[in-house]
Amino acid sequence: MKKAITYTLLILFSLLFLAPFYWMVATALKGPEEVTAYPPQWVPSQLHWSNFIEAWGKAEFTTYLVNSTIVTVMATLGTLVSCSLVAYGFARFTFKGRDLLFMILLATMMIPWEVTMIPLYVEFNWLGWINTLKPLIVPAWFGAPFFIFLLRQFIMTIPRELDEAARIDGANSFQIYLRIILPLTAPALILVAVFQMLSCWNDYLGPLIFLNDMSKYTLPLGLGQLMGTRDVVDTTSLMAITCLISLPPMVIFFFAQRYIVENMAGAGLK
Repeated sequence: MKKAITYTLLILFSLLFLAPFYWMVATALKGPEEVTAYPPQWVPSQLHWSNFIEAWGKAEFTTYLVNSTIVTVMATLGTLVSCSLVAYGFARFTFKGRDLLFMILLATMMIPWEVTMIPLYVEFNWLGWINTLKPLIVPAWFGAPFFIFLLRQFIMTIPRELDEAARIDGANSFQIYLRIILPLTAPALILVAVFQMLSCWNDYLGPLIFLNDMSKYTLPLGLGQLMGTRDVVDTTSLMAITCLISLPPMVIFFFAQRYIVENMAGAGLK
């Protein structure tokens, strides 16, 4: 009986969370008359798959897709390289002021992005990077405190005997990082990559601040532009584009969820 009640509650809450997603897909497949029908029609009488093609052609979404892909791939690559290097330094090297520097690094996690938004804009404007993709890519190559902390905790669980054996064989510190630490931290790196990709792909405020030219827009900004340039909101097109934008994160999360759950559980135990 206890298990039956538990599963019943889990199913009910799952349906509750899935309801908005179902409504988005159903609205994207409805005809114009069914979108505004009252009472609301939960199941479309006819599936209009052409809505996706028509919605995609109402703006330069192919250009937005290319821009989002460039930003996401480059920022994720920069995050993996920079965060793994810094985490390796904090986990394996002993130097004066290491713990103080790590505490300062963790303290920066408490500073909200809204506080640094204006100084970042002034800095990027001075560098001449406004209205380019550089403000969305370059900062990722300088590390992120949360990901550095996550990777450091994971690297500290790797036995140091592996490092010592590699040094006996003549490996230097960078070779140990490249050939031993990185392969062993692959699950944690996948977790970091998924989080960073989701963050970059769904980022709206960053592109809104740093980009002015529509040819540089990313998908979330293009979707907002589609909604804001019309007197009458085209709900079907908005839902269709939202469905298409949501597909890559869902696919990535589906294939990486095992690593996410394992790392979260492992981090809690450690």
